Amino acid sequence: MSWDGRQAAMLEAMGLGLWPVSTGAAPAALAEAPFAAATEPAPTTPPATAPTADSAAIAIGSASASSSIVLHAEHLDALHQSIQSCQRCPLGQSRRQAVAGVGHASAHWMVVGEAPGEQEDAQGEPFVGAAGKLLDAMLSAIGLSRGPGSAGQQVYLTNALKCRPPNNRNPHDEELRACAPFLSEQVRLVRPRIVLALGRFAAQRVLGVDAAIGALRGKVHKMADGTPVVVSYHPAYLLRQPLEKAKAWDDLCLAADTAQALESRA
Repeated sequence: MSWDGRQAAMLEAMGLGLWPVSTGAAPAALAEAPFAAATEPAPTTPPATAPTADSAAIAIGSASASSSIVLHAEHLDALHQSIQSCQRCPLGQSRRQAVAGVGHASAHWMVVGEAPGEQEDAQGEPFVGAAGKLLDAMLSAIGLSRGPGSAGQQVYLTNALKCRPPNNRNPHDEELRACAPFLSEQVRLVRPRIVLALGRFAAQRVLGVDAAIGALRGKVHKMADGTPVVVSYHPAYLLRQPLEKAKAWDDLCLAADTAQALESRA
């Protein structure tokens, strides 16, 4: 599908027929996709590290790519189980269940939200309900989904905070710090080519900065390992502020441009 076609599908899914898009432009040419403070092309995978006892099985021998992905998924499942049993902060006592993550174990895209809400807490899956449907429509417009399939077409979804705060209040710093090792390990295991951080708390945790979301949008940041990060609004916020959906479309186009540029370099 052409970018014009994807834009039309995206705007229809997001309910933007009554409002103009903020730029009206298709995504930038792939060669011009910006990288904030970048002096080297972003690596397609994180730098190699010495294998630990948990990861040694992936590095040993000459397993096929498909076998490696199976091992990879098993390790991610083990991490999910650790998240489910976590008691690192008081939210472990108030939650129904921890919400670890869902999606392809070697997805090229990782979407990081802020914290589970009531429905996520009940179902144990991130981005469900009306906000989840909006996110699914946004991803579908650029050919992505959270369902099973090839890694290049799919997405891994998670949150910066793995347990629902009481009454959906904002996450506390100590709660986000307690969950930080889990998010870091998810990035290490999935090895996404790009991270889409949705919402202020997600963006601040992924990037390690204390900045407003408006100051973080519109550019490509990098994690410590070089993984590019694009920041946008959380879909729950877009449901409350529909006029901001046009900006979210711009952000998604920027992320798609960046991902395609990386694909062309691979």
